[in-house]
Amino acid sequence: MNKPQIFPIPKGIEQNKLEVPLTIQKKVDRRQDEPVFFAAGFRPFFLFAALQAALMLPLWLAVWSGWLESSLHWPAMVWHSHEMVFGFAGAAVGGFLLTAVPNWTGTEPVGGRPLITLFVVWLAGRVAFTLAGWLPPVLVAAVELAYLPLLAVLLAGPLLRARAWHNIAFLPILAVLWLCDLTVLMGNTLVGLHAGIGVLLVMIAVVAGRIVPSFTRNWLVLNGRPAGVRLYAWIERGGAAGAVVVAAGAWVVAPTSTITGILLLAAAVLHLVRLAGWRSLDTRSEPLLWVLHLGYLWLVVGLALLGISTFSPLLPTPAALHALTAGCVATMILGVMSRAALGHSGRPLTPARLTVAAYLLVSLGAVMRVAAPLTPVPVVLTLIGGSAWTLAWVLFAIVYWPILTRPRIDGRPG
Repeated sequence: MNKPQIFPIPKGIEQNKLEVPLTIQKKVDRRQDEPVFFAAGFRPFFLFAALQAALMLPLWLAVWSGWLESSLHWPAMVWHSHEMVFGFAGAAVGGFLLTAVPNWTGTEPVGGRPLITLFVVWLAGRVAFTLAGWLPPVLVAAVELAYLPLLAVLLAGPLLRARAWHNIAFLPILAVLWLCDLTVLMGNTLVGLHAGIGVLLVMIAVVAGRIVPSFTRNWLVLNGRPAGVRLYAWIERGGAAGAVVVAAGAWVVAPTSTITGILLLAAAVLHLVRLAGWRSLDTRSEPLLWVLHLGYLWLVVGLALLGISTFSPLLPTPAALHALTAGCVATMILGVMSRAALGHSGRPLTPARLTVAAYLLVSLGAVMRVAAPLTPVPVVLTLIGGSAWTLAWVLFAIVYWPILTRPRIDGRPG
């Protein structure tokens, strides 16, 4: 095993330099008559990701519990899973990349008519998939599958012009996610959904490796703590993402295989080693940091539980799967969105109390959902957990609605 690298204390760090790659430092010329809500990608997509989560999970719980009858074309489970992976998470991914790519390339953010078009296409996809039984299948597919290619086109120009080769990898990742969506529409729903979740986990492994150690190191420096985070070169240079690709790929192809279980457990151990070097416990007084560490811990737990579920029928696969989705994906999305929205709206990186409450509620909801099948009262715990998880997104929407719909408080564009 390679010796870990210990990052020393950087000198001369200023507060306003700490948010790279999530804060745009370059001032851009923007038309003054442009709607504020569509001045930057994080605004519409972060807000509507939260609104979709807050609306759709209660609907799913009502159908799942028998309180509401579903007349959708898709089985209720498929509709719920698809809209969480390609709707909710798809919006969050779009908002993040539209915010990060301008930083990586030094280019102007996508805004105005191109952003409005992209947002309308995403929203139309949500409507089309839900109304699939009443619309021609070709129309549903055309509308639903338009979002990710359009997002990739808007990102490809800046990335290619800047020759940002290190970040162009996100374009093929989006392409694979699109293929997963296509697979669902073609009728192979479980394969498409499971593969889509795997793609999201790969993105989390890549993005978290960039931002969590960096933000943690900078915060430790500002608080006078000399020891740096530890990074293993072989993990950071492909080991982390590669482990998820291999393990998730094996799970999609052979979900009950012993080899798959071993690969999932090995991936969990690798990511635990990675997380152990990030000094998670030292961030416990800073909510904007510990929520990211907590989200990454959910990745470790979820991979481990999914691996165990291949060996033991006592642990249902859906329970393990929700550790990765309701736990890891949701917590990381909530943490990144809440931090990035503050920084990009010119506000101090200080979360509101309701935001911290949302952090706790989303993980509490995930814990209950994972534990529910293992208890004598699975329905009760699932409903309570789902309510807690939903409330987290309601709180986010309450706090961030004015932040995402009003101009930056520092007068800068974006």
